[in-house]
Amino acid sequence: QVQLVESGGGLVQPGGSLRLSCVASGFMFSAYGMYWYRQAPGKEREMVAYISPGAKTFEYGDSVQGRFTISRENAVNTVYLQMNNLKPDDTAIYLCKRSTGNYWGQGTQVTVSS
Repeated sequence: QVQLVESGGGLVQPGGSLRLSCVASGFMFSAYGMYWYRQAPGKEREMVAYISPGAKTFEYGDSVQGRFTISRENAVNTVYLQMNNLKPDDTAIYLCKRSTGNYWGQGTQVTVSS
C-alpha cells in the first residue's frame, strides 16, 4: 500500500533553516509528481511546493517563493523540502502528498519561534 513518511521537523529560531524529508513506498515513486502542503491551526491547508516526476517542473506557494526549495532523489524514493529564512508564519504541520490520489503522510511539525 502507498505510504508516505515525513521527518525533519522541529523548533527553529526565526531566520533559521530546516530540511524536511518524505520517504515514499508502495508505488513507483519516479512516475509521480509530489507536493508539500502545510496546515496551520485555524488556517486552510496550503500548497507549499510541487515537483514533477523528473524534477523538470517546480511550483511554489507565494508565501515561500525564494525561501523554500523542493527536490527529489528517485533512487531512494524521497522528496525533500529545504526551508531557509524561516518566519513565525511558517509554523505548521508539513505534509507530503502524491500528485494523484488521496495519499498523504502523517505530517511533521515545524515551529518557528524565538
